[in-house]
Amino acid sequence: MTPLPAALLHPDVRSRILPGINGLDMHILEAGSPDAPLLLLLHGFPELAWSWRAVLPALARAGYHVVAPDQRGYGRTTGWLADYDADLAPYRMANLARDAFGLVRALGHDSVACVVGHDFGASVAAWSALLRPDFHRAVVLMSAPFTGPPALPAPPAPDIDSALAALPRPRKHYQRYYATRSANADMTGAAQGLPAFLRAYYHHKSADWPGNTPIPLAGWTAGELAKLPTYYVMDLAADMAATVAAEMPSADQIAACRWLTEPELAVYVEEFARTGFQGGLNWYRCRFAPHLLAEQQLFAGRTIDIPALFLAGRHDWGIQQSPGALARMRQHAFTNMGPPVLIDGAGHWVQQEQPAAVAAALLAFLGRA
Repeated sequence: MTPLPAALLHPDVRSRILPGINGLDMHILEAGSPDAPLLLLLHGFPELAWSWRAVLPALARAGYHVVAPDQRGYGRTTGWLADYDADLAPYRMANLARDAFGLVRALGHDSVACVVGHDFGASVAAWSALLRPDFHRAVVLMSAPFTGPPALPAPPAPDIDSALAALPRPRKHYQRYYATRSANADMTGAAQGLPAFLRAYYHHKSADWPGNTPIPLAGWTAGELAKLPTYYVMDLAADMAATVAAEMPSADQIAACRWLTEPELAVYVEEFARTGFQGGLNWYRCRFAPHLLAEQQLFAGRTIDIPALFLAGRHDWGIQQSPGALARMRQHAFTNMGPPVLIDGAGHWVQQEQPAAVAAALLAFLGRA
């Protein structure tokens, strides 16, 4: 693979590929002096290093070396297998954290001033801090709370899939759907076309969609989960392409969208048209692999004690999709995390929707940390 063309990037942002990192040739976007303290920015699904494009220059101007990789399974990073039947072990959290650790070493840094993760990248950031607290001086989670390693022994899990399917309006959880063999083909081959699918998906989870007014849910029950938008709790017979097609923004809404212009969307379309989504979907499949979760139980009860921040868009249902997770995160998983910071005018894609506010919040936290 080649780096992203410079014409697509802010003048202060560079694209390059670093070979030989935990079996990967890793594509990164970076800004700032390589001699400055390092900020590592980890994206979620379905995103790329590209999702940090508007945040990188602001953090670099504040005196940091800021690096955002295409993580395993994504974009211009190569060396991973996208086959549904491939071994899932490379996608387990410990190995994703090892990818990030190897990248930092390849960049010549011996520590990370702060590791920042958005969406599923928040899990990698949290596990990185949990496994190597000596190496990371601070951690920021965005949009997805982390409630700590799984308990040992594991408590019995309710059969939420059967309960959702038995509702008067039958439903299914999006993570269970993402673990199915058909999910990748459903999205890459969406009836509306890949550009329209991605446009609708990003719109549906943003502050631009009026239904994104999150409220706390009372518990992990089918009735409560059914209150979530359909991008989280889907109709049982629908795939994700059909789910978001119902919320496709109008031409006027697309023209008014300043945080994701058509040329910016085209970068996502080009990358996912080439790679598909299976690499990212394999992260979800690991959540349903008992032998991979068993490894995480070795760390049951261990807390993250370095300075920590949780940041999200005020219109992001992701902070409420797991009932009680925000409270459990602060009470049980972290010992040095202050109150959450919620960004006005942002939904799930907070660093894209409100990059200036996100950069300001990160820099304020780093000043305190």
